[in-house]
Amino acid sequence: LLLECAATSAAPLKSSPPAFQDHAQIKNVVATFVQQQTAALPGKATYKVDDIDQRITLPECARLEAFLPTGSQLIGKTSVGVRCLEKNGWSIFVPVQIRISLNLLVSARQLSQGHTLHEEDLASQTTETSQTGGFTDPKQVLGKVLRYSITAGQVLREDMLRPPYSVVQGQVVQIIVRGSGFNIRNEGVALNNASE
Repeated sequence: LLLECAATSAAPLKSSPPAFQDHAQIKNVVATFVQQQTAALPGKATYKVDDIDQRITLPECARLEAFLPTGSQLIGKTSVGVRCLEKNGWSIFVPVQIRISLNLLVSARQLSQGHTLHEEDLASQTTETSQTGGFTDPKQVLGKVLRYSITAGQVLREDMLRPPYSVVQGQVVQIIVRGSGFNIRNEGVALNNASE
């Protein structure tokens, strides 16, 4: 009996297999992060978190944190990082597709280069976009000048517009410099066009 007990105690104990991180939990962390980060964006954000490759196995972690990788934006096809904050932690990048649906300003008719935008030139159109850019408020574009001609229904973007010129090439201008105890005034000719 004594030998039997000794033999039993000498037998190696079966260790439980290591626990792996549930991919669904990682996707939930990403979804929560995207919801929080897109809540302040104009318009309505929709997103799809892609599946994680089933061949990827990570040690189980109780402290997960989502983050946006350097240079990434929360729009279009992007990635959100998830890292384990425990000792010997890990990190993984999860692909996400984010689309924003919002009312953007478009041209109400065909407009030519150099045209100054007025209220009757603008219309609003609900657009689903996966890129940044575009205007939602007419105050952002009224009085600005088109850099090139555009067709009716075209979404107005920053690169299409410039402020109106305050000074035009060849115009005679007054140059005034004021400082502590002095005031200098001279006349000059503008070499180039310039906005305020």
